[in-house]
Amino acid sequence: MQSDNRILDDMAKVAGGAIGSLTGLRTEIETKIQHQLERLLGRMNLVSREEFETMKAVAQAAREEQIKLERRLAALEAKLAAAEGPKPAL
Repeated sequence: MQSDNRILDDMAKVAGGAIGSLTGLRTEIETKIQHQLERLLGRMNLVSREEFETMKAVAQAAREEQIKLERRLAALEAKLAAAEGPKPAL
């Protein structure tokens, strides 16, 4: 009876040690994968989300200014055409 308990105790210790080893191995693998990914992403020359959002806002403001200037130019061209009057046919 005591030998059965002893065997079970030994098996529990072995299982506990194996679980501890696997947990350590898992942590080590995750750390290595994270370092590899960080190294890979560092070489890809990516921009941060903040830089992206800033440039997006700059591009949007430039586009709005371009539309505004296109409308202004069209109005000035129409005004100039009206001031010159009709052109005679050749």
